[in-house]
Amino acid sequence: MSAPRPLPWLRALRPSQWTKNLIVFAAFVFALGDPQQHEDWRRFFDALQTALAFCLVSSGIYLINDVRDLALDRVHPTKRFRPIAGGELSTGAALGLAALLLVAGLTWTALLARPLLLVVGAYVLMQFAYTLGLKRIALLDVFIIAGGFVLRALAGGVAVGVKLSPWLLLCAMLLALFLALCKRRHEKVMLGRAEEADPVTRHSLAQYDERLLDQLIAIVSGATLVCYALYTLWPDTVHKFGTDRLVYTVPFVIFGLFRYLDLVYRHERGDRPEHILLSDWPLLLDIALYGVTVLALIAHARFV
Repeated sequence: MSAPRPLPWLRALRPSQWTKNLIVFAAFVFALGDPQQHEDWRRFFDALQTALAFCLVSSGIYLINDVRDLALDRVHPTKRFRPIAGGELSTGAALGLAALLLVAGLTWTALLARPLLLVVGAYVLMQFAYTLGLKRIALLDVFIIAGGFVLRALAGGVAVGVKLSPWLLLCAMLLALFLALCKRRHEKVMLGRAEEADPVTRHSLAQYDERLLDQLIAIVSGATLVCYALYTLWPDTVHKFGTDRLVYTVPFVIFGLFRYLDLVYRHERGDRPEHILLSDWPLLLDIALYGVTVLALIAHARFV
């Protein structure tokens, strides 16, 4: 039998979802503007290595998940095209690669910092629990997804030796909940309501109600905006960065949330948030302008 083609292996690793690991850099970016942290660009390499380690372990988890859900994915309208479900990759080879990626990622973090290994190890254990059964429990599944983002942000702080603001961790959790709920809503719409959906295809989806998801999305999006606005004006934040003008970045957050909701409700594109963040030019422009504005405001506060 000939060796499998490189493309199926690459697709099975889901590189498009590595964009989730960009949150690892949050601690480094905000620490640069905090004169109390004494950060410099040399620590960027530590954050980069942490993000790459997360790419390894997350891809390992994806492979295990696809092997675990092989029978379900084969009857799913879109997941049946995944390399393992489609028969392009064997389950044995996928599990072997998963083990290699997990060992490599965890070893890498252990060499960077022992506390970092604890954070990434907790992420791996949580994802194992999610893959083996917790993802079939409605609401709990989206909280585990959000917890993964919080652990990524914490890992970034450990990697560069800074303590993240609890407000930023809360914002990360709320934003992750927002994206996960939008994804669940899209799946609910596409596969039908609970009484029409095939519970074998998505166990937790049958437990969701579309109207409930709409309400939860509204609550979480509002909470995300309020939380971020409070963070920009919180006395500790103003003291750290020497300015209260970070509140001027709130309109970018509002536009980002509004644009994403437009994509979810009007364009029915809520199924792949990682693809949206890489392909939707209004969102990309908004994120770029947000980043430039944050850096400009922090730089202005430092040199005035």
